[in-house]
Amino acid sequence: MTPPPPGCASLGAPRARVPSPLARSGLPLRLLLLLWTVAASQGHPRNGPRISAVWKGHAGQDHVDFGLAEPHTVLFHELGSSSVWVGGRSKVYVFDFSKGRNASMRTDCKNYITLLEKQGEGLLVCGTNARRPSCWTLVNDTAELLGERRGYAPFSPDENSLVLFDGSEVYSTIRKQEYNGKIPRFRRIKGEIELYTSDTVMQNPQFIKATIVHQDQAYDDKIYYFFREDNPDKNPEAPLNVSRVAQLCRGDQGGESSLSVSKWNTFLKAMLVCSDATSNKNFNRLQDVFLLPDPNGQWRDTRVYGVFSNPWNYSAVCVYSLGDIDKVFRTSSLKGYHSDLPNPRPGKCLPDRQPIPTETFQVADSHPEVVQRVEPMGPLKTPLFHSKYHYQKVVVHRMHASNGETFHVLYLTTDKGTIHKVVESGEREHSIVFSILEIQPFRRPATIQAMSLDSDRRKLYVNSQWEVSQVPLDLCEVYSGGCHGCLMARDPYCGWNQDRCVSIYSSPKPVLQSINPAEPHKGCPNPKPEQAPLQKVSLAQNSRYYLSCPMESRHATYSWRHENSVEQSCEPGHQSPNCILFIENLTDLQYGHYYCEAQEGSYLHEAQHWQLLREDGAMTSHLLGRARALAASLWLGVLPTLTLGLLVH
Repeated sequence: MTPPPPGCASLGAPRARVPSPLARSGLPLRLLLLLWTVAASQGHPRNGPRISAVWKGHAGQDHVDFGLAEPHTVLFHELGSSSVWVGGRSKVYVFDFSKGRNASMRTDCKNYITLLEKQGEGLLVCGTNARRPSCWTLVNDTAELLGERRGYAPFSPDENSLVLFDGSEVYSTIRKQEYNGKIPRFRRIKGEIELYTSDTVMQNPQFIKATIVHQDQAYDDKIYYFFREDNPDKNPEAPLNVSRVAQLCRGDQGGESSLSVSKWNTFLKAMLVCSDATSNKNFNRLQDVFLLPDPNGQWRDTRVYGVFSNPWNYSAVCVYSLGDIDKVFRTSSLKGYHSDLPNPRPGKCLPDRQPIPTETFQVADSHPEVVQRVEPMGPLKTPLFHSKYHYQKVVVHRMHASNGETFHVLYLTTDKGTIHKVVESGEREHSIVFSILEIQPFRRPATIQAMSLDSDRRKLYVNSQWEVSQVPLDLCEVYSGGCHGCLMARDPYCGWNQDRCVSIYSSPKPVLQSINPAEPHKGCPNPKPEQAPLQKVSLAQNSRYYLSCPMESRHATYSWRHENSVEQSCEPGHQSPNCILFIENLTDLQYGHYYCEAQEGSYLHEAQHWQLLREDGAMTSHLLGRARALAASLWLGVLPTLTLGLLVH
């Protein structure tokens, strides 16, 4: 028997005809139910996750509490390891999920840890250290103080900071002086020559991601970093923010003049476009970036997944290629510059450690933006998809299904503390995108502060201010409904194996997976899905009662059918997790069989089957007395839902 909504009596419980609070208010029950149904339909569209699930896991093995709130954290996970490190306030937590062990190490003062990075056999730990940024080396659970390290950690944990390591070189966006140098810069703080960006080339930037790209010639290696900045266009209708990608030559040695000797001489920036012309939707605010390397090692085919939002906190995912970004910087003219470009052209990397000529630097420094914009991959240059949800972080896993087909699986965090699992199949020009699952990763719902993907172990590591969780990528046990339900999930990690939905990685034999994305259920051996078990309840005539059907799939339409007529229909987007059929006054014609059916495309299955039986007269008076008490609890439980529905409507 399905649990009733909170505050309600058991499913199918009889209802005596006693005046309810709503009945006394003078509002007819049918009208209230109609208004509630209309209001509840203003919910999630079909492009939202199909299924919602809570990852329960095992305490100590998949979830570990910090023991106290950690409002500022940083997470580090080494690929292939079963351990994670989380930096908090004056403490570094170490969790080994395979052994179920955890430990923590303390540092001095009011020290918010902001950086964890593997170095040699140890871990580099840097933090604010009471506004005196310092670093430690952590080896075998022993911390050794390295002293003050300006540029490795900010003065406050709230500051936007980005640190990039490449061998012996370190790049940082963190200011070195607390009260000077308030204009953010991108610096090389450790390496051959310390360089920084000019103060005029970026306007209040918020740095998102930085990466080193090794190209065909070593002297041509690039640093790309992604950021958003204030829009120089102050038109009231223009967006407040502009999303950018910037390039620097990794071998940049500075310039020849006194004004350019300590500055990056190869800086250029381009606008990242993420808009859908057909719906006239623009997404200008870059939230996160994930780079998915090409499996054949071709750097130009590296895919750049960007999460964008708009002023209404709707989101879009746009996919770019590093080859397209590189081409824009190599071939585009400069915005606002109408003379012939100097030779070498701005942004060009020079071999043999040659300094950039002063004329080239001056042109690039005064006109740092290129005219051509970076557009998404594909012939239409549109987002991979856009959604009403507010996404904040993204990681992408390239995987192969049991038939060898390649899928890109996106994991996106929401502002509600959940993870959306979205599958991209096929080539970019003909890709199919399907949102299959919403995952609640924590035992205590909270905002996700950090997320790391381990493609080797096929795990996600996420943390909130309260805990850190290890979430498997192949959550196949959440899909019910037999073979049809397993294949309808369209989860490339999962398949049907004789009697259950299993991970393709755990099954020694090939499993049955969907081939037809539009009608995956037709791949099952039995063409008809399993019928719901019959449940019976005896009810007195003239009683009031309700039946509840859990809406497992948010993409399906659920309908209560009695005889040959549909009594109640709940469309996709229904806000309640259940499709509820209320009957105010049970008559002779309303006894019999009730079926809750879910229609999802061509897939029709029976979710619930109830038979309402006539109650014998000897039991009627006794049950009516119980029903009066249950009726009051029902209305007290349903009243807030109805009120909320009216207010929303």
